[in-house]
Amino acid sequence: MPTHREHQHIEWKESWRDEYLKWLCGFANAEGGMLVIGRNDQGVAVGVKDAGKLLKDIPNKVRDVLGIMVDVNLREEDGKEVVEILVDPYPSPVSYKGEYHYRSGSTKQELKGAALDKFLLQRQGKRWDGVPVPGFHLNDCSQDAFKLFKAKAAKSGRITEEILHDGNDLLLENLQLREGRYLKRAAALLFYDQPEKFVSGAYVKIGFFVTDDDLRYQDEIHGNLFEQVEKILEILFFKYLKAYISYEGLQRVEEFLFPRPALREALLNAVVHKDYSSGVPIQISVYEDKIVLWSSGQLPQDWTLERLLGKHPSAPYNPLIANAFFRAGYIESWGRGIEKINRECREHGIAPPLYDYGMSGLMLTFQANPQHLVAALGEKEAGRLRGEKVGEKVGEKVGDALTSNQERILTLLRQNARLSARILAEQVGISSRKIEQNIARLKALGRLRRIGPAKGGYWEVLK
Repeated sequence: MPTHREHQHIEWKESWRDEYLKWLCGFANAEGGMLVIGRNDQGVAVGVKDAGKLLKDIPNKVRDVLGIMVDVNLREEDGKEVVEILVDPYPSPVSYKGEYHYRSGSTKQELKGAALDKFLLQRQGKRWDGVPVPGFHLNDCSQDAFKLFKAKAAKSGRITEEILHDGNDLLLENLQLREGRYLKRAAALLFYDQPEKFVSGAYVKIGFFVTDDDLRYQDEIHGNLFEQVEKILEILFFKYLKAYISYEGLQRVEEFLFPRPALREALLNAVVHKDYSSGVPIQISVYEDKIVLWSSGQLPQDWTLERLLGKHPSAPYNPLIANAFFRAGYIESWGRGIEKINRECREHGIAPPLYDYGMSGLMLTFQANPQHLVAALGEKEAGRLRGEKVGEKVGEKVGDALTSNQERILTLLRQNARLSARILAEQVGISSRKIEQNIARLKALGRLRRIGPAKGGYWEVLK
């Protein structure tokens, strides 16, 4: 029996067919790999016929059709002859008769549309925002966008005064937004008032929801990216978000349920790191007790959500857009955005947002502090949002439905099963005693159980 199994770098076939050149193409466009001819789907050697002919024909067909060289070796397994075809990863795109195939996991995929465009750009050492745009010229750019950028950049001190006083053409050159006589996609997004003419979905949708299926009102924010950021923050805080009342001595203080710096940072991250080739706008869903922000995109290669949430270097998905926002003082360049969001939330008295890297993008969910929610809406309305009966305390259990606090506890424990009650309390925004009460309720409902000792064990989320 074989000691290996099919995976990212190995594939088995019982006999050779010319269509398997697609598999070799997929290996060459990914991380390389080996195609073994003469094994069945279980990995058992069944042997090949005319092994000598395959050793001669396969290299020639690979060269003539794919334009690459491969090593073809004859091996013996359990008394059977098998042929191994070794493929190196290639830095330039490899096509099979005009088709581009890619090995992902244990499957082969044909790249098409936006995925193909992205792959070809990567192989050329380019990024999506660095592609030249025919038909887009300096005269098409917005003078107001240039004025806004220059004012912000002068204040940030990240561009010399000489460059700011040069013409707009030289400014675009210094921002690396020009290639020959063409301006790049990033320039169309940053300095053109109608970027959707060149980039579908280059805008932001905001909606106020009572429930997930009850949208009460909405807005769309269009224009260049600098203008979008400014407008979105303004409309969020003047139209969509509620404030709660507190007192400093005799002075009445109105404060929003969510910290402006954290929402600003989340929005900037969404704009800078969005996959604009998706054609889907950034979406902000506002509820009475939470805000959900979603932007299409993907993590850098070999990154995980855990790495994203920890200390990490700056790796912008759109480096030219990120550079312009950095020079204008909107963002930092050290990959500290998530750290800043979490810190601002804690200082505001709410839990850091939940991060979900599913559904072809990154979703952030900001949850209001239960006590702040009572101050903003009243105890009855705040309780209604959590499915509570009138008179019961915010965060306690009613019937068999889970409260938002309990849902959040389960979500956090799915992400890290070894979180302590103290850390859970900080993340959820309630006391450790309340955490213990909610955990006891979740255990009683069969949604949670403890594996191992109190110290050194972990939680298992059920159902």
